[in-house]
Amino acid sequence: MSLVVTDAVVLHAFDYLESSRVLRLATREHGVQSVLAKGARRSQKRFGGAVDLFAEGQAQYYAKAGRDLHTLASMDVTRARFGLAADLERFAAGAALAELVLRFARDESQPAWYDTLVQALDTLAAAPPAGARGAGIAGAWRVIAALGFSPAVDHCASCHDPIAEDRPSRFSHPAGGALCDRCARTSGAGRVLPAEARAALRAWLGDGSDAAALPLVDAATARAHQRLLREFLREHLVDERPLRAFESWESTRYDVPEPAS
Repeated sequence: MSLVVTDAVVLHAFDYLESSRVLRLATREHGVQSVLAKGARRSQKRFGGAVDLFAEGQAQYYAKAGRDLHTLASMDVTRARFGLAADLERFAAGAALAELVLRFARDESQPAWYDTLVQALDTLAAAPPAGARGAGIAGAWRVIAALGFSPAVDHCASCHDPIAEDRPSRFSHPAGGALCDRCARTSGAGRVLPAEARAALRAWLGDGSDAAALPLVDAATARAHQRLLREFLREHLVDERPLRAFESWESTRYDVPEPAS
């Protein structure tokens, strides 16, 4: 049994027996790991906010070879992100991001997607009410890209020719993104993306660190982008199990202010 020290984010938590909690952690050095927080339900003194969803900090746990569940020794929380749990829109988006990582990340060192996840959660927490859903969509696309499935936006996914930014294009999920006019004619499938939709997708796949710089979209446009995202996930990532948190985020309607014109 060895002591592991790593940066971590709590992505899922559930009760275990009468006094403990099981946490599913995204870690920088060891991918997704499950740890047992013994006694966490009996007293908050030992772990405090470390058992809260979206909490981030330095986790220390005892790992035993061949085991899927390790023992949490401590976790020093540096970011609590209470705002994500207090707001329904942000919580639903954060849960969808967590679900993507839990489903598709592996139990090995992957600093790129860990850093992307942390930034996505921070951006979501800082987004204005009208921009929360867009921040969630941006975070989901960037997590997908960090996992190795970035869609083509500015170049044809089939022939790799550049596509003019001011033109609509057909988006083919099997091909992996936008298609030029020639490839779209031969493909015969996919969804037409207006130039504005491609611009939003381009921005969401960008740096993503500044919530104020992300595109603000109205509810109908956001739902269209969520549908595009779901279709892309189904084509490239999803196994036979449903993505329940993502489905809940997509299907629930919120009273979110429309972006100012």
